[in-house]
Amino acid sequence: MEQYALDAMERLTTRPPEVYETIGVDPLTPATGAEVSGIDLSEKLSDTQVAELKRAFHLHHVLVFRDQELTGEDHKRVAGHFGGLHPVALPAEGSDPHILEIRATGESRAVAGDGWHSDGTADAEPSLGSMLYITRTPEIGSGGDTLFANMHLAYELLSPPMKAFLEGMTAVHDGLLPWGGVTPPPEYDVPKNEHPVVVRHPETGRPLLFVNGAYTSHLTGLTPNESRAVLDMLLAHIARTPLLTCRVRWTPGTLVFWDNRCLQHHATWDYYPHHRYGQRVAIKGARPLA
Repeated sequence: MEQYALDAMERLTTRPPEVYETIGVDPLTPATGAEVSGIDLSEKLSDTQVAELKRAFHLHHVLVFRDQELTGEDHKRVAGHFGGLHPVALPAEGSDPHILEIRATGESRAVAGDGWHSDGTADAEPSLGSMLYITRTPEIGSGGDTLFANMHLAYELLSPPMKAFLEGMTAVHDGLLPWGGVTPPPEYDVPKNEHPVVVRHPETGRPLLFVNGAYTSHLTGLTPNESRAVLDMLLAHIARTPLLTCRVRWTPGTLVFWDNRCLQHHATWDYYPHHRYGQRVAIKGARPLA
C-alpha cells in the first residue's frame, strides 16, 4: 500500500471514539457503516437522539437499525428528521408518492440496484440519502446483502497526480443509461445533468469521488477514448477495492439509512428465484459542488 493510502487509513483507524448518550453505535468496518442499537424508530425521537443519529451518520455514512416494526408513516417521519422527502420518480397508481416498493420474485428478470451506483445522480439535485426498510428476506435464509462503498476513501486512495488531474473536471450523468436501451414511459422526464467529478460533502466539507457506472456517461473535455479509459479506471477502483466497502446482511425488520452523497451501493441479486420485499423513502438533497 502506498504511503498516501496508509496515511488515509491511519486517519480513519486512529480517530478517537465517539461517545453517545442515547444510542449504541458499533462500526461495521473502520471506514464505513455502523449498527445502531437502543432506539425504537416507531416512537417519537427526542432532539438528543436525532442529533446523535446525525453525528453517527456523518461519521459512518450508513446506519443499520435491526428489529424495527414500522408503518409507512413511521418510515416517513424518521426520514423527515433529515430533510424533505424526495418523491418517487415513477410512482405506481394509487401508491404513496414518497414510498418506493422494492420487490423481487421468481418472475423477476431484473432487480433494482444490482450494480454499483448512487441513486439518481442524473438529477440536478440528487437525493441526500435513502432509508430502505426490508420486511421479507429470501426464504433460503440468506442472500440479498447490500454492499456499500465509501467515496471519500475512494478519492483519498487515488494517487496525488490522479487527484490533480481530476480536480476541476466535470462529468455528464444521464438518466437514460439505467434503462439499458428500453424506452422510458412518456410521462418520465429523463434527467441529464453535469456534475463535478470531485465534490465536497455539503455538511462535512470532505472531498469525494462522484462518478458511478449507472448514470455517468462520460467525462467532459476529454476525447471519447480518453473519457472511457479514465472512467473505466475509476469504476474499477470503486468495485475492486475492498477497503472501501462494508456489507449489510438483511434480516426482516431491518432499516438501513445511507448517505447517497458519499456512498455507492450494490444490491446483490444472489437469491433468484426466491422473494424479497421492502420499502424505500428518499430524502431531498442539493446540487453537488466542487
